[in-house]
Amino acid sequence: MRSFFFIILCLTAAIFTGFLASQYSTSPILFQVLIALIIFVVTFLKIEWGLYILIFSMLLSPEFIVGQTAGAAAIGRGVTLRLEDFLLVVIGFGWFTRNAVYKELGLFLKTPLNKPIFFYLLACMLSTGLGIMAGRVNAGTGFFFVGKYFEYIIVFFMLVNYVENLKQVNRFMLCLLITCFVVSIIGMLQIPGGGRVSAPFEGEVGEPNTFGGYLVFMGAIAAGLFSKAESLRAKQLLAVLILTIIPPLLFTQSRSSYLAAIPVGLALGLMAEKRVVVVGVILISLALSPLFLPAAVKNRIMFTFTQPKESGQIAVGKLRIDTSTSARLTSWKEALQDWPNHPVFGYGVTGYKFIDAQFPRVLVETGIIGLMAFMYLLFSIFKLTITNLRELKTPYLKGLAIGFLAGYIGLLFHAIGTNTFIIVRIMEPFWFFAGIVTVLPALEGAEASHQQV
Repeated sequence: MRSFFFIILCLTAAIFTGFLASQYSTSPILFQVLIALIIFVVTFLKIEWGLYILIFSMLLSPEFIVGQTAGAAAIGRGVTLRLEDFLLVVIGFGWFTRNAVYKELGLFLKTPLNKPIFFYLLACMLSTGLGIMAGRVNAGTGFFFVGKYFEYIIVFFMLVNYVENLKQVNRFMLCLLITCFVVSIIGMLQIPGGGRVSAPFEGEVGEPNTFGGYLVFMGAIAAGLFSKAESLRAKQLLAVLILTIIPPLLFTQSRSSYLAAIPVGLALGLMAEKRVVVVGVILISLALSPLFLPAAVKNRIMFTFTQPKESGQIAVGKLRIDTSTSARLTSWKEALQDWPNHPVFGYGVTGYKFIDAQFPRVLVETGIIGLMAFMYLLFSIFKLTITNLRELKTPYLKGLAIGFLAGYIGLLFHAIGTNTFIIVRIMEPFWFFAGIVTVLPALEGAEASHQQV
């Protein structure tokens, strides 16, 4: 029956392709559909291949606008449909189809994150549905944004359901770190041109804040691995990666990323074997940083308080805060003022005006129910990581868990001034690593049992 189903699937794809060829012989739509079909078949045949495609597409695939959503809340990051979104949908559909054919594979492995994930997605759907019925949410926009939340979760479940041994984890880790190295080199090449460094293939208007958040997270992963690496060669390669990440991170001129990097360093120091010495070095480095930071970085930080007088600035005594930071602070204030109008389920996802800060956005869009579900999810990720970190015995795996925990803490601070947890280029690698960290104790135990046998 499985062979028959696969033959029918291939025939259907062939007929559909032939139909498109007859209708759109000179259109790029045919080429795009063919590529999607190839990726779907590849994923159906072997999930691991699809995951490799996904890893390299996270930061190295072109971003192009193929559709624009409506509504005030859609003005800002993560609005447009991009290649990563389509690849994730195609790969996810291939995974679902494979699990439907091979039912013994299972669909959702039971993990400590299943329940909080379900509650948060349910809260988003309920608040958005109510917002659509009340006319606060554009149906297409709301569906699009909630669908993006599902995309990230698919990455997590694909990982936890598929990974069976540490060799696969090693291959995935290598690909993720190579991707980070490549985009960091591309970022370094942008520095001489002036301006703010951004991720590759982002078009005319880049997103330095997004790139900065990604680099902070990946830098934490690399540093965690470095802290527990036993091989000199591994330490050398990880040191090169970390040194490659630092310049583009600095020249993103992303103040949210600078803020996130501080707790990352402190978290790594507190989890180090000689924590007093490491934390002391970090604090001294922070105190002396004005002496060696590039002028562009120092000017960007000081701009927060030295911007020439303009309308929209918040004044604290004689101190004026720049318009960008003032706008974020004002959005926090307005969100807290308007939230009581719809306190339980909120305005619905995208039902309120755009807020470039994660926590007030969750509160005003999904209400107290959604915020509680979101905080439950964040706490569950933290608790799971701590629990697994204590269970792991292998230094390399402990280093990975340490790096993930430090990076996660950094993203929580990054989210103060950015919608970090809905940005595709941060959330795809984050949930990928979350899936790996979730299954590490089971994989380590299986590896130990196999060696004993």
